[in-house]
Parts: sequence; C-alpha cells; structure tokens
Amino acid sequence: MAAGLGGVGDDPAGTTYARGMGVRVDVWTWSVRLFPSRTKAAAACRGGHVKVNGDAVQPSKNLVPGDRVQVTGALGRIRILEVVETINTRVGAPVAATCYIDHSPPPPPKEIQASQPRRERGAGRPTKRERRETDRLMGRDRR
Repeated sequence: MAAGLGGVGDDPAGTTYARGMGVRVDVWTWSVRLFPSRTKAAAACRGGHVKVNGDAVQPSKNLVPGDRVQVTGALGRIRILEVVETINTRVGAPVAATCYIDHSPPPPPKEIQASQPRRERGAGRPTKRERRETDRLMGRDRR
C-alpha cells in the first residue's frame, strides 16, 4: 500500500497496521495476544471484562494511543495496559509487547492463591451446609 493513504504503513515484518488511527477494542486485544480468538475478545467486552479509561465498553469501541485498557482475566487477574500503538493484525509476542505499556499490579504470591478454597472439579453443587461454611469463611455471614 502507498504510504500516503490515511496513515497506513507496512513494517519490516510485513504486517499492516494503522498508525494513529482508531482500531476496535476487540481487534486490538486479540492482536496483542490478550485473548486467543477475536470471538473470545468480543465476548469479554460484552461481558464487562474489558474497560477503556475506566468504562466498560462494547467490542466496537475505537482505541487510540494513550487509552488505558483494563482486562479482567481468569481467577480475577487484572491487566492494565496503556495503548502505545494501534494494530489490527495479530502479531508475534515480541512485536505485541511493543504496542502497549503494562501498568498491571504484580500477581498475588503462589501461597495466597494456594490457600484460597477450591471445590474439586465434578464435586457437584455445594450443600446448604457447605455454602454456609464458605460464606462464613469469605466474611459474608448473614447473622
């Protein structure tokens, strides 16, 4: 493509990206490898797990450099990323890392994650007694 058409350019790796132009939030989060598919990125946006500048957004929201994207992932892990470059094609991990600045808090230590109660997979629905014990443990005691 010609370099003078709307700010679109080619990098040496051969990926085409839009410089300084907006790109959809679901496309960008998929492109920088936060989600394994664009469908999952769009579902996360619709589910309220993706926020831009503090507001929950729909998948069609445009991102521009300088925006802050907050993604809540598995086990409640929060990633806070500042958009440096907008790209609309999936790129390798080293290139993707140059498209954002990571402001995420460090993950909790393994000891804390291991101490949180977990139900065995396939154990079924908790009984009323188990649910009350869990509520007491989590500080949600209603008494």
